[in-house]
Amino acid sequence: MSEPKQPEPWLRGALAEVPAVHRAVLHALQSAEEDLARWCAELTEAELNARPAGLASVGFHIRHIARSIDRLLAYSEGRQLSEDQMSSLRTESERDAKPENVFAELGKALELADNRVRALVGADLEAIRTVGRQALPVTLGGLLVHIAEHTQRHVGQAIVTAKFVRAARSI
Repeated sequence: MSEPKQPEPWLRGALAEVPAVHRAVLHALQSAEEDLARWCAELTEAELNARPAGLASVGFHIRHIARSIDRLLAYSEGRQLSEDQMSSLRTESERDAKPENVFAELGKALELADNRVRALVGADLEAIRTVGRQALPVTLGGLLVHIAEHTQRHVGQAIVTAKFVRAARSI
């Protein structure tokens, strides 16, 4: 008999010590890690880099999730992007993703993000932050919510691409 499926992170009653907005971001990041592991962890290197029907590869989406969280948190912390962050941005779509590397990068990014989001507890969510070269004004709360929704958007895209790639195995 199979074990019952565990509820999604936001339904587990965890992280009650963290305020609601921060908790929602952390839950979205937990969901991302679990969903990507479930749907994408078993892909081969070739499958991870495949671009069926011209879609972005699963490897791209996983790298982009990890690196965009880092960039968006830099803005949330009131900083601009470093040269290292800009350099890593330029390599996200390279077709050399290895499963062990992209999942290790994702795991490290999510672990660091947990600490960084928690460090923002108590900060004014209405505080203005600036994003990008044009220094567009946003609120800290808006940035945190964007981290969650942007991450989930790319998780969905990675899963759809993974399903296409796995379906091609039987053709």
